[in-house]
Amino acid sequence: MALVREKASKRLHVESTLMGESLVSNEFIGSLDIAPQERLYPDVKLMKIGGQSICDRGSQALPGILKEIVRNRSDHKMVITTGGGTRSRHIYTIGLEMGMPTGVIAKFGSMVSEQNALMIATLLSPWGGIQMSHSDIVKLPTYFAENIIPVMHGMPPYDYFAIKPKVGRIPIHRTDVGLVILADLIGSKTILFIKDEKGLYTDDPKKNPKAEFIPEIGAKDLLDQNQDDMVIERPCLEIMQNSEVIEKVQIINGMVEGNITKALNGEHVGTIIYRQ
Repeated sequence: MALVREKASKRLHVESTLMGESLVSNEFIGSLDIAPQERLYPDVKLMKIGGQSICDRGSQALPGILKEIVRNRSDHKMVITTGGGTRSRHIYTIGLEMGMPTGVIAKFGSMVSEQNALMIATLLSPWGGIQMSHSDIVKLPTYFAENIIPVMHGMPPYDYFAIKPKVGRIPIHRTDVGLVILADLIGSKTILFIKDEKGLYTDDPKKNPKAEFIPEIGAKDLLDQNQDDMVIERPCLEIMQNSEVIEKVQIINGMVEGNITKALNGEHVGTIIYRQ
């Protein structure tokens, strides 16, 4: 490929569509002719096991959920991610009291989520469970060829470079967001949030018994409702709306036996949030 010298600036460029263009120009970016995004692993089923809702319950919740996942091992390629739970909230509190910046607090959250990933991978090890790092995503075909169940901590790898929110210093891109970003990366068609609630409600059902269950809703409509509290992290909805490959996510109660199997098989259990 030939080098081209720009007349005005005298800079040398490799000739390409982006040669000499500003990557912050809305007009230019909008005019780019690009190929549709490739779905790298569309048949991989992604699921996040909640930290506070599931992992923190220990033997009261995890064994039953992991047994159901193992029963589906021969029928589905699955990747598990993990939340942080109560321990992440504890270290967030201490970090905030000590004046830590958002990036350090995000790193704390990654460490706790990684502890839960190690625990779940260890519990699954007799059935091929291994702890996987973010950099191992390209190894997924090899893992599945060996009948392995990869487990990865859910915090997206912003860590020290986490973006400060408008209010406070708790990172807004946490383990729910990590699952959705992973789904956008690999083009997964099945994205499950395994929690201890039926799905999405108009309010927190643990605090408000009159909260109404929402079986299905569009991501934009849910954003427009601007609920004070929500069963998944709010940026997940924005990522969905901007995604070329994510069609929907599903929130299910993993404490009800059979729900995980039904969701893996494409049945509508819990709440489905779809891209509009």
